[in-house]
Amino acid sequence: MPFTPSAYNTYDFANRRHIGPSPSEMAEMLKVVGVQTLDQLIDETVPAGIRQKDALSWAPLSEYRLLEKMREVAGKNRVMTSLIGQGYYGTVTPPAIQRNILENPAWYTAYTPYQPEIAQGRLEALLNYQTMVSDLTGLPVANASLLDEATAAAEAMAMAQRSAKSKAKAFFVDINCHPQTISVIETRALPLGIEILKGEPEELVADQVFGAIFQYPGTLGHVRDFTAQCEALHEAKAVAVVATDLLALCVLKEPGAMGADIAVGSAQRFGVPMGYGGPHAAFMSCRDEFKRSMPGRIVGVSIDAKGNKAYRLALQTREQHIRREKATSNVCTAQALLAVMASFYAVFHGPMGLKAIAESVHYHAVRLRDALVAAGADVQPAAFFDTLTVRVGVGQQGIMAAARHRGLNLRRVGTDRVGISVDELTDEGVLTRLLDAFGITDPAPTQVERGFPEALVRESEYLTHPVFQMNRAESEMMRYMRRLSDRDLALDRAMIPLGSCTMKLNAAAEMMPITWPEFGSLHPFAPRNQAEGYHEAIADLTEKLCEITGYDAFSMQPNSGAQGEYAGLLTIAAYHKARGEEHRNICLIPVSAHGTNPASAQMAGMKVVVVKSAPNGDVDIEDFEAKALEAGANLAACMITYPSTHGVFEETVRTICEITHKHGGQVYLDGANMNAMVGLVKPGEVGSDVSHLNLHKTFAIPHGGGGPGMGPIGVKAHLAPYLPGHPEEGTDGTVSAAPYGSASILLISWAYCLMMGGEGLAQATRVAILNANYIASRLKGDYPILFMGNRGRVAHECILDTRGFADVGVTVDDLAKRLVDNGFHAPTMSFPVAGTLMVEPTESETKAEIDRFITALLAIREEVRAVENGEISAEDSPLRHAPHTVEDLVAEWDRAYTREAGCFPPGSFREDKYWPPVGRVDNVHGDRNLICICPPPEAYAAE
Repeated sequence: MPFTPSAYNTYDFANRRHIGPSPSEMAEMLKVVGVQTLDQLIDETVPAGIRQKDALSWAPLSEYRLLEKMREVAGKNRVMTSLIGQGYYGTVTPPAIQRNILENPAWYTAYTPYQPEIAQGRLEALLNYQTMVSDLTGLPVANASLLDEATAAAEAMAMAQRSAKSKAKAFFVDINCHPQTISVIETRALPLGIEILKGEPEELVADQVFGAIFQYPGTLGHVRDFTAQCEALHEAKAVAVVATDLLALCVLKEPGAMGADIAVGSAQRFGVPMGYGGPHAAFMSCRDEFKRSMPGRIVGVSIDAKGNKAYRLALQTREQHIRREKATSNVCTAQALLAVMASFYAVFHGPMGLKAIAESVHYHAVRLRDALVAAGADVQPAAFFDTLTVRVGVGQQGIMAAARHRGLNLRRVGTDRVGISVDELTDEGVLTRLLDAFGITDPAPTQVERGFPEALVRESEYLTHPVFQMNRAESEMMRYMRRLSDRDLALDRAMIPLGSCTMKLNAAAEMMPITWPEFGSLHPFAPRNQAEGYHEAIADLTEKLCEITGYDAFSMQPNSGAQGEYAGLLTIAAYHKARGEEHRNICLIPVSAHGTNPASAQMAGMKVVVVKSAPNGDVDIEDFEAKALEAGANLAACMITYPSTHGVFEETVRTICEITHKHGGQVYLDGANMNAMVGLVKPGEVGSDVSHLNLHKTFAIPHGGGGPGMGPIGVKAHLAPYLPGHPEEGTDGTVSAAPYGSASILLISWAYCLMMGGEGLAQATRVAILNANYIASRLKGDYPILFMGNRGRVAHECILDTRGFADVGVTVDDLAKRLVDNGFHAPTMSFPVAGTLMVEPTESETKAEIDRFITALLAIREEVRAVENGEISAEDSPLRHAPHTVEDLVAEWDRAYTREAGCFPPGSFREDKYWPPVGRVDNVHGDRNLICICPPPEAYAAE
């Protein structure tokens, strides 16, 4: 009897693993939406005039075939011992942290902690990070991380300009800063009209500048005391910034003790792999009086409704989404996951462990110096921590080749020197190989003197808080990490229906390769022939993104979406300048555009002109045309978000592009909502010139509790020559510290594209639109849907209009907190319209989970109705008391509703109920009483 195997493909990743609803569930959902087929829904949603003609071309790989390919590509990278330094160092990721943080979806699938009640674990870990940075730098306030060291330095320059009382227009840059840091500072300064003065620290003329930055240790190894420079700057009412190294500060005098106002740097060497450039958490700390000028996020301590200690993001009015064109920075992506890793590295080792690592690094550096000097080498500097620069004359190329032959990468410095930075991984074998490359056979001496003067020895204590003194047995560490993750709500527990943020599946197979040493252990400035695997992956990802978007070239350098916006606008500005039209400086931005857009335009030196919205949420074409005409020859660009932030495919997008081009401007199309376009619409074919893509949204890089992110930019051919450059490649216009940004996580998006295949990506877009329209159809009788397309459809997200509930005292906050009782993260609140909820289900959510969410919202609507009908007051309702904790459940109950109604509302799980660890957090208390480092032990004792 003939045998034919089943046609069911177990390893069809797109349809069996990534896309949530099954074919039969989709059929049920389509009935509710009121269409016969998915194609009919797409035809009613996406304007025919912008649809792409050709399907995406490549076939999918199964998960196991993908991992085979990844192994093959990883094998093309050559892992060497990189002693290049320059801000990137070998480090040990403790296995407990790799397994329980980096590889744990409870940590990497979480969203930014804007809803503090369901983010207490992340917030505590980030508070530990802030405390660690504050202690080591000797400055009282630290933020919860920035993108990388170079961009943190540029942010510090802008912060110094805001904070200084000096009227000077120039900023001094120590030439001992890392080259990529200097380049990013220069890029940031140019459109802002800041003059950069570079020189040795001794050349500083303080009354000529509003601020200055010094590197400590310097890029060539120098350690200096900048106390005199800081005093001179203060006398001139200017600001002192020090770029520094956390491991060095375990033994060296800290910036705060020198009088620095701001400290910046990278936490990479605290257990985070180099990853060919990132992601890594940058840090920033400052004096207390500067805290309200600090960019990025700050975790603070407040209280909940019962007066219990609760963590939250403090001073959120500094976020650019809220301030828009008044924002001073567009930083919205931190590097939360990497900051959490670095903080746990400090908890894992404690102050004694960190000091021991720092002393070991310095000991090996001194031994190396003494051995080289004994052999007659010219070694600089006289005072150093971990980095030496050796003058070798015409022998430079030969010594570097000899080192490579022995598995070592050294740094080329000029034409006659080599740089050597030892690190946590340096041992006797590395020293022996190093000396052998220099032709030295005598072993390095073991009896040495300290390599820096007594005056630079650190005298103050650090990491004295109990969290850094805990028992470091792995059992205790594992339980601490588990306790914190249990306090949070991430994608491993429930749907996170955030509009404009695309919290979709981050598949395990996509995540696995980033922890392989072949990808994790590469230095970003290693010779290109050692990174052939990376370059093959990046080239193929670039090719696929070009096909997806209709653009001709990509830069992978921007390491966040907002950084991509900024880079895209700089590319446009450089294009105009090259054509002799540098005067073009007006950027038209509709009110429906993404919240970071105005801040990015301001940073790029452009003047923002706001365009009105029509009543249906579309861009007001008449107002757009009038303002483009008024701008005339000064029009640089327009920035539009498509589909709009209102969740609609606007019919007029081509018209907007035509108007802009008619007046000589360029069109920047924000790619934040690309999840509604992949496989259906190519932005480069509808008239736009440049877009960034949020790879951490559409292309499956996880949000990591608020970062990492990647925002590469795609451009049409005429803009390609003006994409960001990098000093390692001899070009300028640098926007991020490493040439390919956070290169290691590009592998995630590449894996996603390979497993989905072209057709799978298009199907994901279709189902994302189906899921959003299903929610809109189920809810529109109870919650008005604020904006819909001309045929009554939404794109991949919909806005629920809850503003009317305020008439009876129910706020959008009440709805968000009540959803926590149902076990859900709230949708995006009050953006882009105040008092509303913006919902984006993504394609990854199953019908069962979407139905559970709908059940929760319908039950909440009944609770609002009870308030509207006078059955209960808003103040007495479960809405106002939400979220309910276990403490509420067991406490005396005197409320106007039952325990059952309060703690187990419809939609919530009973067996696997999520209990928030704190009640509603008091935001006002936290801002008025800002505490942004771990509270002292007495606070815990009192509790």
